[in-house]
Amino acid sequence: MRRVASGEEAALGDLYDRFGSLVYRMAYQTMPTRADAEDAVQEIFVRLWKTADRYDPKRAALVTWVMLLSRRHLVDRLRRSQARLKTTALGDSSGNMPGDGSGEMKHLEQDERYRDVLELVKTLPELQQRVVIRAYLGGQTLRQIGEELDTPIGTVKSALSRALVRLRERAVEEQAT
Repeated sequence: MRRVASGEEAALGDLYDRFGSLVYRMAYQTMPTRADAEDAVQEIFVRLWKTADRYDPKRAALVTWVMLLSRRHLVDRLRRSQARLKTTALGDSSGNMPGDGSGEMKHLEQDERYRDVLELVKTLPELQQRVVIRAYLGGQTLRQIGEELDTPIGTVKSALSRALVRLRERAVEEQAT
């Protein structure tokens, strides 16, 4: 990260090579469309580049810092898009042109992907399920989750971390079959 902070272009490429696929998987699982996921990944790496000087290796491992920054960015982006959807819904209930079936198909694909993710989440222990659903699907911060569940924030962070590892492993297993 020191190399990225000093403006070395090759360092940003190395950072992307190291974490690009991990960040993309998280974005793809979180964002409603592939294009949104790709845009989010680009924005995340721009943010990493701009905030590289804030990284402190004494406080967190690089992968942890990258994933936390990515998660925050994705949650913010989802909240912004939900706010836009609410304001557009006031003027137009469908959001699609009459007779245009593309909106329905997109909605069905999103529902199917959402169900697949929920099925994976249901295989997790209770606390991990609750934390993942509230953090990623509910858009809550870890602090909010801890307060709601009356659980220390460290426990919430650990549960989320373990859940993400398990989900990643199960997703890889499913892809292999």
